[in-house]
Amino acid sequence: MIALFKRIDPMVRLIVAAIVLATVLPVTGDVRPVAQGTVNVAIFMLFLFYGMRLSRAQVWQGLGNHRLLVPLVIWVFGAMGMAGWLAWQGTAAFIPPALAMGFLYLGVLPSTVQSATVYSSLAGGSVASSVVAAALLNILGVFLTVPLYSLLAGGGDTVLSGQTLVKVLTILLLPFVLGQALQKYTGEWVSRYRARIALMDKGVIALGVYVAFSGAVEQDIWSQLEPDVWMIVLIVCALLLLVAYGGVWLLGGTLRLSRPDRIAMLFAGGQKSIAMGAPLATIMFPAAIAGTVLLPLLVYHLAQMIIAAVVAGRLARGSESG
Repeated sequence: MIALFKRIDPMVRLIVAAIVLATVLPVTGDVRPVAQGTVNVAIFMLFLFYGMRLSRAQVWQGLGNHRLLVPLVIWVFGAMGMAGWLAWQGTAAFIPPALAMGFLYLGVLPSTVQSATVYSSLAGGSVASSVVAAALLNILGVFLTVPLYSLLAGGGDTVLSGQTLVKVLTILLLPFVLGQALQKYTGEWVSRYRARIALMDKGVIALGVYVAFSGAVEQDIWSQLEPDVWMIVLIVCALLLLVAYGGVWLLGGTLRLSRPDRIAMLFAGGQKSIAMGAPLATIMFPAAIAGTVLLPLLVYHLAQMIIAAVVAGRLARGSESG
C-alpha cells in the first residue's frame, strides 16, 4: 500500500490532501477573507517567479515553429473552449449551474507546463517544442482565459465584472511582467533556488484548491450533489479527455508533423492547467461557488495524470519498436 502511494504523482497527492482538509476543516466565517488575502499574495508571488523563470530567448527561439504553435493555440483555446461551452450547455439542465459552468471554465484554461513536458519527454517527443508550446500557452492564458470565459459565458450569472478583471490583471499579469523585467537581475538567484521555488508552486496550487473547495464544503457540496450528478461529471470529463487527446492527436497527423512534434502537441493540447485554474478560480468567482466551479477541473486533472502516464508509455514503446 505504501509503495503504491509513493507511485502516485506528488501533485495528485497534494490536491487530494487539500480536498480532504477542506472537507474536515474548511475555511469559513471571519477567517475566509484572511485566507483569500493569503492566496492572492501567494498567486502574485507565483506569477512573479513565472516571469523570472521563463527565458525570453528560449521562448523567442521556439516561436518559429508556426506549424506546431498556431494550430495548438487554436486547439487549446478555440476548440477546447467550444467543447467546454457545449459541455456546459448540455449539462446545465441536469446539474447545479455553477458546476455546469465549471466545464466552460475548464475548456478555456491553458495547458500544464511541467507535466506536459515530462510526459512528452518520456514518450519520445520533442522536449524543446514541448517547453516552448506549454510556456506560450500559459503566457497567452494570462491574456485569453478570462476574456474568453466572459465571452462564451454570455448572459450567465458568473460573467466577470470590470472590477474582477482588474483584480485578475493585477494579481496575474502585473507580477508576470515584473518578473520578465527583473529576469536579467534575478536569473542566477532563481536558478540557485529552483527546487524551493518549485515547492512553492505546488504549495500555492494546493492552497488555492483548499480555499476554493472550502467554499463548496460550506455550501454542503457533498450532500447537495447526488450520485447521478457525480456520474454526469465523471462521464463529461471522460468525454472531454477523449476529445482533447484524440482530437489533438488527429490534428497533428493531419498537419503531418514529425512524430516528436506530434507527441509534444498531444500533451500540450490534451492537458489543462490546475496551476493556473485553481488560484484563478478563487479570484474570478465568489467564494460560495468557486469550489463548485473548480470541481470539473479537479476531476479532469486527476484523470489526465493517469491517462498521460499510460499514453506516454505506449508511445515510448512505439518509438522504440519503430
